[in-house]
Amino acid sequence: MADRNPARLAALLALLMAVVAVVVVIQASGPGSSTHPPTVTRTALTHRVKHVRAPPRNYTVQAGDTLSTIAAKTGVSLAAIQRLNPGIDPQALQTGQSLKLSP
Repeated sequence: MADRNPARLAALLALLMAVVAVVVVIQASGPGSSTHPPTVTRTALTHRVKHVRAPPRNYTVQAGDTLSTIAAKTGVSLAAIQRLNPGIDPQALQTGQSLKLSP
């Protein structure tokens, strides 16, 4: 027969009680264990929403403008401006001249 040492029996009982205690703590801390319903907190949005504007369809050349500065001001690429305005001479822009920026 197996050796029945009282220390071994006490260690086994201590281990079992520890497992039971862990299970009880886990169940007690689980969802729905509180007697009070959960509190709902509402927060206000404090930032403003930026609306994205569509790029303008045309641009009127201002004094000192170049195609690069027009591209930077309007957000339309230099290549797109050149493609949409094939007859334009980038070196001879005139104040008041209208450029197409979108199809």
